[in-house]
Amino acid sequence: MEQKTTAELNHEIRVANDIEDFLTKNAGQLLECRLPEHLNRLLEQKGKRKADVVRGSLLDRGYVYQIFAGEKTPSRDKLIALAFGLRLSAEETQKMLKLSGNRELYPRDKRDALILFAIQHGKDINDANERLIDYGFAPLGVARE
Repeated sequence: MEQKTTAELNHEIRVANDIEDFLTKNAGQLLECRLPEHLNRLLEQKGKRKADVVRGSLLDRGYVYQIFAGEKTPSRDKLIALAFGLRLSAEETQKMLKLSGNRELYPRDKRDALILFAIQHGKDINDANERLIDYGFAPLGVARE
């Protein structure tokens, strides 16, 4: 099934006479899982292990495992660090942020633009952090001092 854009779904809601029809027709388009389920699905799709995510995100091992188990609710920055650990695309990162109730990366925000650039160009979290630090921003995935 082809994914509809958010704009297409918004239009269908606007012109729908009955919400039940919209929900039935678009059941496969709607986000229905919780963040831990989504993260575990991504882990499987990417062929990664949690240990890979820990290394690639620079987050504490125990904290990462608690996020995947649904025991901790990560901040936006921690989720972005997880995106690097999972090697997510920009689209996958945006979807994860939306699903978690966080603001998507916004290209007009300088810090977000630096992060998006790193993700879109296949950089790892260390490369992203170098750029963030060069521009005076806090790095991802490491304790702030």
